[in-house]
Amino acid sequence: MIRKTLFATGLLTATLLASTACSAQPAAGGKPFKETVVADFDSPWAMTVLPDKRMLVTEKQGQMLLVSADGKSRQTVATITVDSAGQGGLMDVVLAPDFATSQRVYFSYSTAGEGGKGVVLARGRLRANGGGGERLGEIETIFSARPFVEGNGHYSGRIAFSPDGQYLFFTNGDRQKFTPAQDPKVTLGKVLRLTLDGKPAPGNPLAAKGFAPEIWSYGHRNLLGIAFDAQGNLWEQEMGPKGGDEVNLIKPGLNYGWPNASNGGHYDGRDIPDHKPGDGYEPPKVSWNPVISPGGLMIYSGSMFPQWKGDAFIGGLSSKSLVRVDLNGTNAAKGDQWDMGARIREVEQGPDGAIWVLEDGGESQGRLIKLTAK
Repeated sequence: MIRKTLFATGLLTATLLASTACSAQPAAGGKPFKETVVADFDSPWAMTVLPDKRMLVTEKQGQMLLVSADGKSRQTVATITVDSAGQGGLMDVVLAPDFATSQRVYFSYSTAGEGGKGVVLARGRLRANGGGGERLGEIETIFSARPFVEGNGHYSGRIAFSPDGQYLFFTNGDRQKFTPAQDPKVTLGKVLRLTLDGKPAPGNPLAAKGFAPEIWSYGHRNLLGIAFDAQGNLWEQEMGPKGGDEVNLIKPGLNYGWPNASNGGHYDGRDIPDHKPGDGYEPPKVSWNPVISPGGLMIYSGSMFPQWKGDAFIGGLSSKSLVRVDLNGTNAAKGDQWDMGARIREVEQGPDGAIWVLEDGGESQGRLIKLTAK
């Protein structure tokens, strides 16, 4: 496969330091897409597009909004009671595989409970409310991270459905507690594989070894993006510590190393051993140092940007960027990195092949921006 790039003369002028052989390339000057501001939100976190091209958008404080395709009208379809301190809030939102008939919507959020706080997975049905609008009803919690702990960070909470629509993959962050990522009895620092009702999926690879029955892979830190490609490969990105942001190819039963191995180091200056052959830990396919602070992951399948079909797109938070990762089968390499001038929390693909990005809010305006071909 020929690597898909836009490395035209004069387009790229800087090279990021990286802990992998291939360097990310921040693009200077003009971008290869047009940016159109469609709407503005209050600290949005995630979005998903309905079959009729309307969008569901979550906001950190607990509002789920149904937004018209042109962004000009919106209604609140649910207000979820969340614990929004720190990195908490109303998080991911994804349509059920059978949404066209079930009208089910899956979402995640952080909440307080016995022992502290944690991330939960919930679902509801989007129905007409009888007053000319719609609401998300029949809301039920179907899974809660174990255990709840003190603190306001590293909830993760990203959702992806298997290509056959039979299973749900859900990310639980390490909650800034480090060692739970290696603890076989808890769900923190893990990728989980569940049934659509939130139960442990049958055949999970580590259950017979005494692990919590939901666990698919472990040794993760703060998993803020997860998505399947067209070949059925499961890709995940996570924030590393001081350095060492990662893109991983997730395989059943593997240990991805955190906190025993990382291509970054602790914030207090203590070293963490780098990934190396034979250490028993699955290394990332791509890592960044300096970091991009990844937020949101999308695998592009559209036709508006044919040169990027099959590639991964990641929102950059501290890097205020949109990052492209060139995927080639089960391999990955750094592609472009475009300066967006704001923290990018979410990246999604529109039905016409456009790329949609959500700003994080706070320092940025929380805008929804549509990227189309020039």
